[in-house]
Amino acid sequence: MPLKILLIDTDAHRVQALAEKLGEGGFAEILRAPPGPNFAETVEETKPDLIIIDMALPDRDALEDIRAVASAQPIVMFAGGDDPTFAEEAIAAGVCSYNLSGVALHDLRPIMASAIALFHRYRRVEDELAVARAKLEERRLVERAKAILMQRRRMTEPEAYRWLQKKAMDENRKLAQVVSEFVERHEADISEAQARKHS
Repeated sequence: MPLKILLIDTDAHRVQALAEKLGEGGFAEILRAPPGPNFAETVEETKPDLIIIDMALPDRDALEDIRAVASAQPIVMFAGGDDPTFAEEAIAAGVCSYNLSGVALHDLRPIMASAIALFHRYRRVEDELAVARAKLEERRLVERAKAILMQRRRMTEPEAYRWLQKKAMDENRKLAQVVSEFVERHEADISEAQARKHS
């Protein structure tokens, strides 16, 4: 299955040459779009596998557009000037591969392959971090919910934990959902009681 590549470039001749090279042998399906304010919408509509952006001059406004879509697709950028500061900003915005314009066409495929591999590696790391954060937050909420039960209902810690587990089982819900809702309701009750006290 060919890669769907979105090319964004102001140089029509360069776009044409690139499109022809990448389209050889059915390697890629090439979509073209001019740079501009509709960048994020174009990406949303076309849903490419890879975005290639060629900028004759560094454009920091474009980095905001890149930042908005970088979590969904790998991005390869070519720039006309050697500006280390801009390169750092581009990478921070989510560009996977930053290069100077004028790269030989036969060198483009390895650049694309490494950008895609790097993007997937970042995504795996981000997913793993998200799972770890979710587990830490669930643990924090479980401890908070147990403390509430131990204080309000004079339960022991094992009793409080079993009570939460049973509630989750009886309601056919995940423990994380139950403890989150339990703690939220408790804190809302406290806020309401404080508001009544001061009214």
